[in-house]
Parts: sequence; C-alpha cells; structure tokens
Amino acid sequence: MASDETSGSAGTLVVGAGQAGISLVTALRELGDTQPVVLVGDEPEPPYERPPLSKSYLRGEHDRASLVFHDAAWFADLGVELVTGDAVVTIARDAAGGSAMTAAGRTIAFQRLGLATGAVNRALPAEGADLDGIHDVRTLADADRLAPRLRSARAVVVVGGGFIGLEIAAGARALGADVTVVEATDRLLGRAVSPVLSDAVRAAHERRGTRILLGTSVVRVLGEGGRVIGVELSDGTTLPVDVVVVGIGAVPRTDLAERLGLLVEPRGIVVDECARASDGLTVAAGDCAVGPNPFDRGQPGSMRLESVPHATDQARAAAATLAGRPTAYDRVPWFWSDQGDLRLQMAGLPQGADLVVVRGDVASERFSLLSYRDGLLIAVESVGSPTDYLAVKRALEKGMTIEADSAADTSVPLKRLITRARGTRPS
Repeated sequence: MASDETSGSAGTLVVGAGQAGISLVTALRELGDTQPVVLVGDEPEPPYERPPLSKSYLRGEHDRASLVFHDAAWFADLGVELVTGDAVVTIARDAAGGSAMTAAGRTIAFQRLGLATGAVNRALPAEGADLDGIHDVRTLADADRLAPRLRSARAVVVVGGGFIGLEIAAGARALGADVTVVEATDRLLGRAVSPVLSDAVRAAHERRGTRILLGTSVVRVLGEGGRVIGVELSDGTTLPVDVVVVGIGAVPRTDLAERLGLLVEPRGIVVDECARASDGLTVAAGDCAVGPNPFDRGQPGSMRLESVPHATDQARAAAATLAGRPTAYDRVPWFWSDQGDLRLQMAGLPQGADLVVVRGDVASERFSLLSYRDGLLIAVESVGSPTDYLAVKRALEKGMTIEADSAADTSVPLKRLITRARGTRPS
C-alpha cells in the first residue's frame, strides 16, 4: 500500500537487508555510532541467515523461524528502523545528504548512505526456461518454493556446477532423487577452486550416485501442460526430469548506484579498500560491490567475492568509513561449503598458484591442498581436515607461510611448520 510517510531523521540509510546490510548496521552500533538508521529490505521477512537455504533448510532439517537473526525488539533497542517488503526505487544525494523514495511511496531523508543491494541469479538462457518446475535459490521464498518439490522429485537436473548447485545436488541425492549436474565448463567450481579440488569434488559426488556432465549445457527445456518434463542438452541427449535447479551465477544489483552516477562496472559497484564508492561519500558492500583484493598474496587487483564472510567483513569496513574511522579491508578471504556430508573449507585464493601440495589421501575425502606462488603460501583448501584448515588460515592471517617441501608430511601437524614468510610478496 502506498504511503506518504517520511521515515528516518536525516541519519543513515542502508539499502539491502541481507548479510551485508545487517552486518553494516550492527558494526555501526559496535563502533559507538548513535545516528538513527533506516534499514530497507525488499523481502517481507526480517534479515535472516542464508547459508542453510541451499542445504539443511531444503532437506527439512532447519526450522524457518530459527533463520531470523533478530526480532523487531532488537532493532528497536538498537535505534534502527527496519523496513521490510519495500524497495528503494529513486534516490538522490549530494555532499550534505539526500533523499530516497520506496515503491510504497515512503520518503526517507538521510545524511549517510550504504548500499548492500546484493545480486540476482542469472536466468537459464534456454527455450522453455519459464516452465513450472524450474527453480533457483537466493531468497527464503525461493527455498520455500523448491523444498516440497525437491522432497518429492524422482529426477532432478542441476544446471551449474558451482557451490550452490552442488549443495542442492547433494541434498536432492540424499533425499533419494536421481540427480544430474550439468556444467558448461570443463570442471566443477572452476572459478573458485584449484583443479585438484575440482576433480576431488567431482569424484566424491559421483561416489554418492550423482551424475556429472562437464562441457555440456541445457539448450531447451521440455514441457507438458506448462510443467517441465525434460531437458535437451547440447550433445543432443534428452533427460527426463521433475525439477530443474539453475545455479549459473549471479548479477550484481547496481541500478541505484547507476542512478547516483557512481562508477559501476559489469562486476559491480566500484569501491576502494575502505568500501567507498566513486563519489567518496557512499559506501557499498557485499555481492553488489567490486573492490581491491583484500588479500593480494599471489593475485593483486580487483574482485567481487560472493560469500557470507566477505559480505560481513566488507560491511564492517563500510561501517567504519561511515562512522568517520576509515580502515582498509584486508581480511583473508575464507569460505565453506557443505555438500551433503562433504565439507569444504577454504582460506586465501588459489588462483594463480604455480604449485599445489597434496596433504593426506584425496580418495578418503580427508585431505588438504596448499597452494603456492613463487614459493609463498597463498591458500588452503581442506576436505574433512578442519585442523589443517585452521592452521593455514591463521598462518595466512599473520602473513606467515609453511614450506612446501614439508607440508605434505601428515605425521607433523601443520601448526608446527608455520614460519615467517621470506622475501617479498609476489607481484
């Protein structure tokens, strides 16, 4: 319903109530900032935990109410006005502040602005992609639509071999469905992990009965009575299917930034190391933003990271900037992915490695991969080896290393092998 209500008191407006948005608001208060805050989210639910959506929640193992971070009283006590089920559609600002209007007609005045607008999933570029039975997962509403279908499905095709696709594939397989993962490139998780881990993850899913098709794409979705019944692949094969799940990446939401005249590139809103956008006033964080590599060991340059830890850490940097205490975001990137009973833990960035040391037995699904560039440790990828993961993560956080020649020896704990990095960071 439209409204002429004016909200906020020329304080801080945060657009987007996902992980980055809630982290930005929380960090402001932790920094002692007391300016009134208006947090606007376009979903009807209050801010909630998202990682379970592609895992335990789909399997019916996670209670819906437990996903919610905080109740209304928490926001009120924090001095935050939470607006849900509404979206900012127009916005303007100058050095003194600005004004935004929402789809419901609410006008919000502000002095400071944070954009945490997130991203939207890419649609399947194939004929028949609008049929009933085709799903993706980014929001709680998406998961609510998919969950009952997944539990009753006999045959599931997952398009995309990234983290979300593989997490959903593992859950569908555990629920008893016949599952096929269709990946257009030559390996799983190709943009995120080392080739060794790609191969190991593929083998693990295949051992559990999931079919993996690489170098293949869906060119047409077949339907009957408006509902999906099959998919046609690029090699001419047709697969019968009850449910199609699409996980082929996401596009950052930059429309508001563009209206503000901020510098935007295809990967997102361009920010500096303190999460400042090009106007020097607005901050942006999370899936919508692209900025300097916070951990440039082995791979300097800019990047957009899609992960909860990154959204949280970058939002904290954004909050510090808004609070007048700009601090460079330089945290070691870390990630995790639960694919059924297979847990992947990663720290650092393995891209650009010239050496990968295998520690442990890959076939047993208890191993770690230590990636190096020019002799310097740049990342760890662990499966079923949390102790190794934590040791290397701490080493990376301290700017230290582990000599590659000794890293494979499982008789010696990695924490005993940590030494000060020698030489300079690779360029």
